[in-house]
Amino acid sequence: MSVKHFAIGCLLTAGLLPAQVSRPRLVIAIVVDQFRYDYLTRFRADYHGGLDRMLREGAVFTNARYQQAPTVTAVGHSLIMSGAMPAVSGIVGNTWFDRKLRKVVTSVCDYRYKLVGAETPEPGPRCEDWDPASPNRLLVSTVGDELRNRDEQSKVIGISLKARSAVLPAGHRATGAFWFDDKSGRFVTSDYFAAELPPWVQEFNSQKLADKFVERTWKGFDTWNFHAEANSARPYDQIPASPWGNELIERLAEKAIDAERLGQREATDLLVLAYSANDYVGHRVGPDAPEVRDMAIRTDALMANLFDLVARRVGLEKTLVVLSADHGVAPLPEIQEQHKMPGGYVFLDIEDLVRSALNKKYGTEQWILGSVDNSIYLDHEVLAKKNVELATACRTAVDAILAVPQGHAARVLTREELGHGVSGDFVTNALRNGFFPARSGDIIVVFEPYYMPPQKDPTRTTHFTPYNYDTHVPVLFLGAGIKPGRYSGNISVNDIAPTLATMLDVELPSGASGRVLTEMLR
Repeated sequence: MSVKHFAIGCLLTAGLLPAQVSRPRLVIAIVVDQFRYDYLTRFRADYHGGLDRMLREGAVFTNARYQQAPTVTAVGHSLIMSGAMPAVSGIVGNTWFDRKLRKVVTSVCDYRYKLVGAETPEPGPRCEDWDPASPNRLLVSTVGDELRNRDEQSKVIGISLKARSAVLPAGHRATGAFWFDDKSGRFVTSDYFAAELPPWVQEFNSQKLADKFVERTWKGFDTWNFHAEANSARPYDQIPASPWGNELIERLAEKAIDAERLGQREATDLLVLAYSANDYVGHRVGPDAPEVRDMAIRTDALMANLFDLVARRVGLEKTLVVLSADHGVAPLPEIQEQHKMPGGYVFLDIEDLVRSALNKKYGTEQWILGSVDNSIYLDHEVLAKKNVELATACRTAVDAILAVPQGHAARVLTREELGHGVSGDFVTNALRNGFFPARSGDIIVVFEPYYMPPQKDPTRTTHFTPYNYDTHVPVLFLGAGIKPGRYSGNISVNDIAPTLATMLDVELPSGASGRVLTEMLR
């Protein structure tokens, strides 16, 4: 036995070193919707709360990126806690065209269930964000699923303004997932999770905080109005695009910690919080607006409130916190123009362009089932009836898109190319990672950096691409078992899930493709 091993053995025998690092009692996963990495550095002097603490005392990964496109809310939230690319998880966007149902569906809408806590709307021609939700379209497990597979006593709870942000990271076996219903002003769930709202959620809803927040003004930004239009069917639909949206999430999280005694029992619990309001605000004003800075500062303060409660109820030494974002965002085209930078709105109707090209070459038909974001879904039955090969039709469409002068299409890839593993640079690889054959479109377009389709008012900018402004996000860890420091190596957001699984000593989520961030582990 070496002197080193003899010394370690003596310390273990004397009880001066633990035989193994104990698992945390509580894991808090925070996802800030639309929060670019540079928000940490640009606004650093303004942080004095939770973000400040994580930056000072935690492990900060400065070069964490998503490796897939699209970079949208459902994809990011599912990936953070599953570690699975859309090519494996099946979550290829916020919405996609379901060929079997022949309509657009969301990542979580599921009419086999009913809303709990609000009236269930009648099924419409397409699934909507406020429809009943379940995680059934997520084809893989999450960290929370594996945690409950190990110990049924563990509790897993997801909270957000958006259903997809509460449901997807919490997973299939979540003990609760709650999101905001802008028709009733209450937090709701579906009977996938529970037949009725827990008493603590009912009590929270009884406070009618949304009614109070509608009357508030945003100090310094008086032009923002949080009242819905008169006689609106959704009288609280402006609350998400306000500072009070995140406050609702944080307050409900505090209620969950107390009522469910999260982290205060023998089992390890997981709480997933998705601060959604940053995204609603960011879409309207872009990343360079003062409102975005104010939202970041407010998020920092809300996190401080949460950490204070956890310190009192659980103890921060028994808690593990991880923070990331689901995506970034592109700067406003008008700001780019002022800075003499590239970018702009692309007034190119891709669907109409493809339809015209196919009609011209093969005759007039209903060639297109639908389009979602920058993806075109062709009708395979019509193609077969007209004896047109899918690959041939796709090539015709690609040629038509690329032939448009100043169309600003950087990549136009087809189902055949992505399905056969086309190789290329990071843009092509990201599209391949985002492709799931049963749900993805036949023709997928990525525009040049900083170019985007026109946005529908009040939205002025968006996110979707594999470029750094959409993919570069924070990854921060704080708490039990973490070695503080600044880590500048390249990592993937996919690395979060296997790292958490390893620290919790549970099975890796079924589709996880990342690595364990051993450099930060004590």
